Amino acid sequence: GWGLELLLVVLLLAQRSLFDHVRAVGRALKRDGLTGGRAAVAQIVGRDPEQLNEHGVARAAVESLAENFADGVVAPAFWYLLLGLPGLFVYKTVNTMDSMIGHRTEQHVAFGMVAARLDDALNYIPARIAGAFIVAAVMFVPKGLSSQALSVMLRDGGKHRSPNAGWPEAAIAGALSISLSGPRRYDGKVVDEPWLGEEFTALIGPPEIHRALYLFIVACLVNAAVITAIIIFLIA
Repeated sequence: GWGLELLLVVLLLAQRSLFDHVRAVGRALKRDGLTGGRAAVAQIVGRDPEQLNEHGVARAAVESLAENFADGVVAPAFWYLLLGLPGLFVYKTVNTMDSMIGHRTEQHVAFGMVAARLDDALNYIPARIAGAFIVAAVMFVPKGLSSQALSVMLRDGGKHRSPNAGWPEAAIAGALSISLSGPRRYDGKVVDEPWLGEEFTALIGPPEIHRALYLFIVACLVNAAVITAIIIFLIA
């Protein structure tokens, strides 16, 4: 029905937009160096890109890809399959509220806190499913290490300040043998975040962004295959 059509539109738009934005960061870094990379990554992350070097820009792009795979691709499908169109609408509304007023503005601090907590709750299961889909996708990626992706995700997924973002991020870190997260600056203050995949290199650039995008495409196909299988099972 049209509910399923709407879900497909939401997923395809999210996948395409995310792919384009992250690819733009890799291209800008390659073509225009740090200045171009910072300008491109400012489109997709909340922190100050002026504090990032080339590796920081590349890591921010890959982290954004992982986190948005969970809340832009996997979560809408999860809530649609669970509760139909109302589930999809409620999820998208909460997610939009969180991104607009999450923790940001003084006057909306209480309302923003509620939106952020709701968003955390609604993404709790989808974030872990997204991590599992990334682990599954690694099997189809040249030189990808599924067992490593799984072990790093299980070990480091819970270390992130977000209760959810660490799971897909740690899965990608393990899959690509790179370090993500780590200390960062927000509003001029250094936040001492733990590394995800700390035994790997944090010195990454356009090639790793490219590999992450390839992994993202395969993970989107895994997500689509699972949705299709569930819908066929429900119809049968």
